Parts: sequence; C-alpha cells; structure tokens
Amino acid sequence: MKMRFMVLITLMISLLISSFTFWSFTLIQKDSLINNNRFCKDLGTLFAYNVVNSMETKNDQQLASFIEEIYISTSSIRYILFFHLDGSLFFSLPVYKNNIQEILQLHQNLFQLETKKFLFSTPLIQNNILFNEKITSVIIPLTRNGQSFGSIDVGISSNLNITSSFVFIRNISVLIFVSIWFLVILFTVLHFITITKPINELLYGMQNISSGNFTQRLNINSNYELNDVIICFNEMVERLEYYEKNNLNKLELEKNKLESIVSTIADGAILIDVELRLLFANAVAMKSFDWVNIDVVGDSICNHLPLHVTESLLPIFNKLVKSTYLEHFNYKTDEICVDFDYDSKKTFRFLLTAVIDPNSKIFTGIAIIVQDISREVQLNNAKTQFISNVSHELRTPLCNIGSFLETLLDYNDSLNDKQKIQFLTIANSETQRLSSLVNDILDLSRLESKFQYDLSMINVSQILSYVLNTSQIIARRNNIKLILEIDPNILLILGHESSLLQVISNLLSNAIKFTNDEGQIVIRVYLLDALPLSINSYVLLNQAQIITLIRVEIIDEGIGIDIRDQKNIFDRFVRIEDNIHTLEGTGLGLSIVKNILRKYNTDIFLFSYVSVGTNLWFDLLNIQ
Repeated sequence: MKMRFMVLITLMISLLISSFTFWSFTLIQKDSLINNNRFCKDLGTLFAYNVVNSMETKNDQQLASFIEEIYISTSSIRYILFFHLDGSLFFSLPVYKNNIQEILQLHQNLFQLETKKFLFSTPLIQNNILFNEKITSVIIPLTRNGQSFGSIDVGISSNLNITSSFVFIRNISVLIFVSIWFLVILFTVLHFITITKPINELLYGMQNISSGNFTQRLNINSNYELNDVIICFNEMVERLEYYEKNNLNKLELEKNKLESIVSTIADGAILIDVELRLLFANAVAMKSFDWVNIDVVGDSICNHLPLHVTESLLPIFNKLVKSTYLEHFNYKTDEICVDFDYDSKKTFRFLLTAVIDPNSKIFTGIAIIVQDISREVQLNNAKTQFISNVSHELRTPLCNIGSFLETLLDYNDSLNDKQKIQFLTIANSETQRLSSLVNDILDLSRLESKFQYDLSMINVSQILSYVLNTSQIIARRNNIKLILEIDPNILLILGHESSLLQVISNLLSNAIKFTNDEGQIVIRVYLLDALPLSINSYVLLNQAQIITLIRVEIIDEGIGIDIRDQKNIFDRFVRIEDNIHTLEGTGLGLSIVKNILRKYNTDIFLFSYVSVGTNLWFDLLNIQ
C-alpha cells in the first residue's frame, strides 16, 4: 500500500512539472511567433511600398528587374508572386508550375469575395509549410492614392529560432517526464535489491522450520525494520528448539516404556500413522516379516509387505478411518487372515484397531496385532480334508448296499432264492469293502508320504468283474450300458487289491455320473509293449529291453472336460459339473486315484472333448 502511494505521488509530481514546463515554453513560443509575424508584415509592407513607387514609371521590365533584385538580395524571401487586379498572375519568382498551385488557389478565392475592396486595404498573413519548411505568406494590396494596382504575395522563411524552440519545448517536456520516472524506477530497483535478499533468507528459514529444522538462524544486516523481524525470528526459533528437545525427551521416555511392554507380547505389534507410515514394530513382527536388518520406521508399510497382503489390508484401513470419523469416534477393531506367501507356507491373522487421541478426539493411526496361525491353518485343513475324504469314500459302498437291500425289500416276492443270495452276498461284500475303506481312509495321509503298499499277486479280471457287478444297478437306473473288454492273456499283476479296486471304482463311478442316459461306458484292458522311461521299483530293467504293460482304459460318452480344466482335474476339491449344476461330489476322487497310482510308479492320463466324452487310462507292469 505504501509503495502504491509513493508511485501515485511521483506520477502526479512528474505530470505537474512536465505540464508547467510545457506551458512556460509554449508562451515563449507564442511570443516569438507574434514577433515573427510582425517582422514579416513590416518587411512585406516596405517591399510593397517600393514596388508601388516603381510602378509609376509604367515600365514592366524595370518593375520586374526591381522585384528580381529584391528576391535575389534577400535570403529570407522564398518566393514572390505578383497578381493583377483581376487576380491573374503577372509573374512569379522563382518560376514554378505545379508547386505554387495552392498559393494561386488562395488568391483566386480572395478575389471572388464580395468584400474584396475591404480585403485589399488590409495585409494578410498566413503560416504554411511549403518546400519542406515553414513559410510565412504575406499578401499585401498594391494601392496608391486610393487606386488599386493588384497585390503581391511574399513568402518569407520563418525564423529558425521559432521552429527550434518548439522542438526544444517538446524535447524538454519529454526529458523531464522520462527523467523523473527513471529516477523512480532506479530507486525502486535499488530498494528491491536491498530488501529481496533478507526476505528470501527469511522465507528459507521459515521453510526449514516447517520441515522440523529448528537449528536455523538468520545473520543478515538490513534496514531497521527488517532487523527487528530477524531478531524476533531467531528468538522464536530458539524457543521452538528448546520445546522440541523437551518434547522429544518425554516422547523417547514414553516410547521406551511402551517398547518394553510390547516386547513381552508373544504376538507381533505394529503401529502406523494416518499416512500408513511405520512408527513402531516389535521384535516378533520384525522377525515374522524379515525386517530384522531393515530400517522400516518412517517408510510406508505398503513398501514392506507383499502386494496381495497390501491389497487385502487397504480396504480394512479405509473402513477403520471411515467408521472412526462417521460413528462418533468409537474404537473399531477388524480382523483378517491372509496367506503371507504365495505358496501359503505362512498364514497371519491381522487384528487392526483405530488409535484415537483421547483429548482431541483425532484419528492418529492404526495399531496392528499380527498372529502367526500357520500351524492352526494346517491342522484345520488336515481336518477338513480328512472329513471330505471320509465322506467321499464311504458314499459309494453305502450307496451300493442301500441299492441292493432296497431291491430285496421292493422285489422280495419276485426274486428267487439264488438272486436274493447274490444280492445279499454283494451287500456283504460291500460291507467288508466299507470296513476296508474306513481303515484306508484313516491312513489317507500316508498316500502323500513315503508309505508303500504291501503288494501281492492279484487277479485283474476278478477286480474288474466285481466293480462292474456293483455298478450295474446304478448304470441300469440311468440306462447306461457297461462294457468290459479284457485281453484273455492277462491274468495276474503285482499290486494291492483294495487300492486298485478303489482306483477302478472311483473312475467308473465318475464315468457313470457324467454319462448321459442311453450312453455306454467301455472298460478296456489290454497288453502293450513299450520302452521303459524310468527304472521300475518292482523289477530292474535294461534300458534297451522291451517291457510289457497292462493298460486299463475307461471310456465314456459323457459331457467331456474342457481343455482349460484338464490340467487341474486331478487336484484336490476340483469338480467338473454339468451345465445345470445338479451333480454332487467333493472333488477328491481323482486326486485319490492319482496319489494311489503314484505308489505304483505310474500316472493317470486324460483325453477328452466337450459333449463327446472322456478317456482315462493308466498303465501297470505285467508280471509273467
């Protein structure tokens, strides 16, 4: 505001001085112009008087010679025009054609006026710019004793002093105006230079204080007013530095107390601020997340956790902030369990609680309790898998027993004794199988360990016939035809009867489940000569020797398996349902089949087309 006022005052003073100077020199110029006009008028009158005297001789040649002599001898006379009474030009000096047309026009207009007699008795003066210079034209009537002879127009060059005075007045006015403003600008620039450096230093010091650097001091020599500001600034910084040291000491003491308490907690403890920066992490948390040799305090927690863990925690953070501000600053706690590793080797439970300042009621951060529940998760998964396996493996024998007993009850009168005995025998066999399966299911965990079956010589044909007989009732109920094709040369193999029976039963059960009505399922068993791909655990074979394998194929006309699902079909809990999602199952059957066949050092293979069918096969070593 002060600077604006100074600029306004300077502007007014400069305008006043410039205006006064211009007015003064203008008055001087006007006086000079009046004097010049008087001089020109007197000169013209004297010249006209001599011309009139020369005209009494009535000798035009002598008159012209006189006028020419005057023109040549007087340097200030630029031209002379002599007009008759009727306005016609008698002669002119110098002789021009086009450049004097404006002068001639003036005289023609004068002679056309009704008051020409009055005008011819009065000399006329006019200032013009002719021949690139200022000319004073003096028109003088030529009269003697009341008789008019014409008029003479004399062009007299104006006094050079008058022209230069006008230029001088203009230049002086502009120079004064520019000089005043130059001084004002110069003063402003000097003032700006002297005050900018202290102001910049002051701003720099304030920025350091805002960033927490209270050791900043200003040592600047400036004007009196800025010196007071700098002294006050330094005193303020000293007080802030003193308060900061006291507060840091108190905070450090409280922090040490809290760390001592938190370090005794068996779970991990983490504290983050509102910007998700780590403020504290106890030893358990540092060890759990491998932060022991890393300085994580002050960094964002998102930079030190896996991406999938961060993506799981961020919604909880946002939820805590929202609930804290919108629900009357209540202490909210949320819980989430996350697999820390992508291979799920570690699982942590995160308990997140909003931290609120009890005095200001301001949300200040989030406290996180981290619990390693990997062991609990593994035990829970084992329990779940055990229950699922038991349910799946008990379903098939129980279903067969129920089917045969239901048939005996419903068709007791129509069945003969031989059929009844057959059905009861099958039900009894399924009961024994059920007992055997229960024992096998209790030992299911051994399938993925180094456990091996006790092998013996078993008849493949009998196992296949038994599985077909037990599955016939379910197949006939759905109008599905079961076909067994077996090479008669196949007799005995080295294996485990219960496990092999379980494999074929599971594969046939799945085939029946996914085959449409009026379809058929083919169980094909044949010999196959092949080169060995690995050393078999049963017999040590030469790499160049041809071996004979027994291939077991189960081919159905079911819904088929999409190529995207074929690579996962043997994983635990994977199920392939039909389009209307009516089929039931736990997704463990094929996984159990795969694990059992691995005990035989073989694998199961798959070939399938959607809406066409599926072919599953595996190879066993033939024993001669």
